[in-house]
Amino acid sequence: MNQPLPEPFYISVDVETAGPNPSTYSLLTIGACTIDEHPQTFYIELKPVNNKMDPQAFALHHLDLKRLVERGVPPPEAMASFENWLKQITPDGMAPIFLSYDAPFEWMFINDYFQRFLGRNPFGNAALDIKAFYAGLSGQNWATITTGFLSERYLNNREFTHHSLRDAIDQAEIFRKLLTEPRR
Repeated sequence: MNQPLPEPFYISVDVETAGPNPSTYSLLTIGACTIDEHPQTFYIELKPVNNKMDPQAFALHHLDLKRLVERGVPPPEAMASFENWLKQITPDGMAPIFLSYDAPFEWMFINDYFQRFLGRNPFGNAALDIKAFYAGLSGQNWATITTGFLSERYLNNREFTHHSLRDAIDQAEIFRKLLTEPRR
């Protein structure tokens, strides 16, 4: 007999990084939450694996590498903590589904760090991208689906802050509203 497939349990995830790729730059913060109206949340700041910082990344989040070197959680411990949180909040019979506005970028770092430091990724090998989901539902032109566009439509123009937990919560709110919209 076939086993029933687990139901999806969406987890909105946002990260801040020191640059555009995990092979060269560090994952600096992880923010995550359930998509409920009163979400369960996770936030952690990580100790950088090196001292490289892309100026464009710093201009977005203004995170201090020196402070993270001193106070950040070592990556193996941070990823174990994230995995434990996922296990605690994911109901039996459900599977955590990685959800993000820019899922290819966010998932690339999360997958790399889970694999590098724990040898496994509790999300598996896939992620759900909110921009792609919205494009499929609406038929809207890809280039117009920016965070500003979605913020205007679903968040009363509240801006994304580049604080990973706040942005994860905002992404969750957008996705929750998308799920309740009438389909075309």
